[in-house]
Formats: sequence, C-alpha cells, structure tokens
Amino acid sequence: MMNNLNFHRFEDEEKLAFSLAQSIGNHLNEAIAEKGSASLIVSGGSTPKKLFNALSTMDIEWDKIKIGLCDERLVEPTHNDSNEKLVRETLMTGYAAKATFVSMANEDETACSVRGKELLMPFDVLVLGMGDDAHTASLFPNNPRLAEAYDQTKENVCIKIVPQHAPHTRMSLTLGAILSARHVYLHFQGVSKLNVYKEALNGTDTFAMPIRAIINQTDKKIEVYSA
Repeated sequence: MMNNLNFHRFEDEEKLAFSLAQSIGNHLNEAIAEKGSASLIVSGGSTPKKLFNALSTMDIEWDKIKIGLCDERLVEPTHNDSNEKLVRETLMTGYAAKATFVSMANEDETACSVRGKELLMPFDVLVLGMGDDAHTASLFPNNPRLAEAYDQTKENVCIKIVPQHAPHTRMSLTLGAILSARHVYLHFQGVSKLNVYKEALNGTDTFAMPIRAIINQTDKKIEVYSA
C-alpha cells in the first residue's frame, strides 16, 4: 500500500460511520481550539448518509463550524438531486443544526472560488466519495475540463463541469482545492467500489480514473475508509 494512504476497512457501514465521525469530530475540535472556527467539506450521494447521521449526534461546537461541498449539481436547493438538500436534511440536524452552510450552487466559477476562499478556506476536513466509474467530486473520467481541474498552478477553487454520462451541470472543487485541505478522507462502500479502488492503485492514467489524482499523489496523506 502506498505510504500516503491509511486504509481502514470495516465489516459494516455503522461501524465505519461511527469511527469516521469520531475522527472528523476530533479534527474539527482541534481546528476550533487552534483558530476559533472550523470548516467541513463533504460529498453527496447515498454513501455518506449514515456518516451524516452519526456526525449530527456529536455534541461539539457546531456553531463555530461551516459546512461546504466537494461538488454540487446546479439545481434549486429544494431539488431532490441537490447535495445541499441532502446535507441540510441528514447532517444539519440534531446538534449539527447550529452549523452554517456555505452554498456552492453558483453558475460563475470566479464567484464560487471567491466565496469558497473567503468563507471556507483553509479547509480543515474534507470527505470525498468515489463513483463506480472512478469519479470523485464532479471530476468525471475523460471530461474535457479535467486538465484544467488538475492544473494546480491556477488558484481557482471551483470549476464548472458538464458530465457526459450523468444529469445536471455541476460545480466541483479543483484538485488543488481538494488537496489543500488539512485532513482528506476518501469514503466508499461495497465490493464493487473496493475493486475500483484497487484498480486505481495499479495504474497512472488520471483521466481514465480521476480518483487516481487523489490516491496516487504523494504530497497529502489520505485516510481511506471502506466498508
């Protein structure tokens, strides 16, 4: 296993969710103790729902925490495909209802980047997901804008992505923004995604498998949580 990856494997989703929530909570507490606030960047989809439920039961200083997204579909926040809707309904309940949400649903990349930098950066904790096609955030395989998204000489935090095989135009964090986070987690579940992860480890083409841009780089430690 590459030395920049810490791999954590769990027998069920509940144990994973509890352990990951504890780790995230510790890092958020550390950030609050250090600078008086913290930022938590999360992903959408069905995978993190149990994690969000576990986080919402943690009695930490959520009023000092801002929550943002790794990516967002450019739909109304009430739309069923909205990641914001998912976060508000499953994470920002219980204790976590006191947190502040920072929306990413902006058609303008520059405005999104400025807002992200001013309100959320530096990111303290960032949780990525992974699709069966090896996409992460909204960085999809062989997308025409991947080269721009990977270019870390640029300072843009956000990039607009039009998926070739998925609905809705997206706003996604760039690779540089993702890897700028203090603590980066990759969270996935199921045998099929474990196989995707293993395949990604054994290759270098980041355009065919964007998750490789995260797990095969050597500058940032990645905590991998799988069930």
